[in-house]
Amino acid sequence: MRFLIIFSTIFFLAADALWPTGIGHAAVREPAWAGRFYPASREDLAHLVDTLIRQAEQEAEASGQGSHLRALIMPHAGYAYSGITAAHAARAIVRDSFDRVLLLGPDHRVGFDHASITAASQWRTPLGTVPIGDIGPVVDKRPEWFDRVAASDRSEHCLEVVLPFLQTRLLRFELIPLVLGPCDTAGMARVLADLVDDSRTLVVVSADLSHYLPYDAAVKRDKETLERIIALDPNWLDDQENRTCGRYPVGVLLALARSRHWRPVLLHYNNSGDTAGDKDAVVGYGAVAFYGGEPMQSSSDASQALSPEQGEVLVVLSRRTLADHFGKTFSSDEARQLDALLADPALQTRCGTFVTLKIDNQLRGCIGSLAATAKMVDGVRENALNAAFHDPRFPPLKKKELDAVQIEVSVLTEPVALEYTDADDLLAKLKPGVDGVIIRKGYASATFLPQVWEQLPRPESFLSHLCMKAGLPSDQWRKGDLTVLVYGVQYFEEER
Repeated sequence: MRFLIIFSTIFFLAADALWPTGIGHAAVREPAWAGRFYPASREDLAHLVDTLIRQAEQEAEASGQGSHLRALIMPHAGYAYSGITAAHAARAIVRDSFDRVLLLGPDHRVGFDHASITAASQWRTPLGTVPIGDIGPVVDKRPEWFDRVAASDRSEHCLEVVLPFLQTRLLRFELIPLVLGPCDTAGMARVLADLVDDSRTLVVVSADLSHYLPYDAAVKRDKETLERIIALDPNWLDDQENRTCGRYPVGVLLALARSRHWRPVLLHYNNSGDTAGDKDAVVGYGAVAFYGGEPMQSSSDASQALSPEQGEVLVVLSRRTLADHFGKTFSSDEARQLDALLADPALQTRCGTFVTLKIDNQLRGCIGSLAATAKMVDGVRENALNAAFHDPRFPPLKKKELDAVQIEVSVLTEPVALEYTDADDLLAKLKPGVDGVIIRKGYASATFLPQVWEQLPRPESFLSHLCMKAGLPSDQWRKGDLTVLVYGVQYFEEER
């Protein structure tokens, strides 16, 4: 196996002229790896993909996630090696349930920062052509992050190899293909946010796991990597030595998942030693699905989730409230414009809200209300002032600190009781990265917003710290005598 991999790399470097040319200016991105990573004929390819998906359906337990698929991680090696793992990812897609796929993969062959986009308007595989969607509005946000790298478009395999599985599950969809080099993963996630917030868009990350370790070492390393993915590791880019070729695309996905409270589920793992290679030097493959509910509702059943633009209005309101406190004046036009935006009926619904202040990524104040007693805009005004001046953990905010403050506004759903029998059942029912949690025992009570999972991704640690916050012993949750409520959150961060 090692000889074949080395040979194919040398062949690529020595025979660039054999790759399809002019892709950077062509209407159609033609297949570059058909006949090598997967069959070149339509009939053989369709038969193989169908066979792999049927095999995956026979092997897998019923997923039963009960919520909407939002993203997948799937491998991109030759189908003889990783095809069954890719099939486990593909089978999670309900047929024809998406109109658009945002496909992210890592640069293997050129070397560039940020993102490479294609100039083609269609992408062809032996199964047919897929239209390429307009990415102009995304590029306009950070044009310096996007370039047309023709050499990558011409030769990169990570997107092409995944595409036939998507074509098999989705009859008609548009593709937005991005190849990523080193980048600001959180920033890239924010740039792609408008695409992702459409529930008819599926995010797919193409990534293999460890490369060329002995079998047992690879299994151990890959298990650690997959555990970090499942935990939505906020420090994902740390300690990436031989974990995955897709560190940056996966990092973008984890940032998206944390901010939108998607829940990852491991669907399948194996490596090339389990399929078509020897066990001396293997490549790992994982399939992970990310699930999230349909767009979140506020405590008013008739009120749909806020748009990013509506959330931005709440953040602006928080900053304006603090600026007003320090005596800053605004023109009558500015005041009328904000008042018009705040009159939006969606912002007048009653729900719980929190306002969080940070300086240099360190907490500077956080106050909120869990109950849906105040209108959203009134709650945000009050909690902005309380977070700045009445959080007992911090001195009152000073005027000179205002420009350094980053503001985050959280909008809460109505808390609901979580029924559980014992500590193990409680751990099983909590949704890390998704649930805001309230605990109560007698007069003791405390809550953590879902954002706290980023610092405390293990449920045991999350609950222990929450008990201490309530003034209870750290292991009180193990005794099964706490009242536990959970709630959902939409939160909006200020971009500085």
